[in-house]
Amino acid sequence: MALPQVAPLEAPEIEEAPADDRPWVTIVWDDPVNLMSYVTYVFQKLFGYSKERAEQLMLDVHTKGKAVVSSGARERMEMDANQLHGYGLWATVDRA
Repeated sequence: MALPQVAPLEAPEIEEAPADDRPWVTIVWDDPVNLMSYVTYVFQKLFGYSKERAEQLMLDVHTKGKAVVSSGARERMEMDANQLHGYGLWATVDRA
């Protein structure tokens, strides 16, 4: 007795989702507590920004409610956010 011929199943081609290459960012949010001059100072001290750049980021926080202050690897952004928390600023980490 002959066995029926069975065609091998072809596995469907599955496209792997591309790795998410978007960098991580640290976002500073506006708060009613910290003075604008203090926020500018913190941005200069932590990130080495010029006074002009630090003031622009501070104004974004003040007028737009938030500003991205750094971007890169997730671990680094979490460290930046923790340092900002140490200065009393409200910061979160997210994908760009």
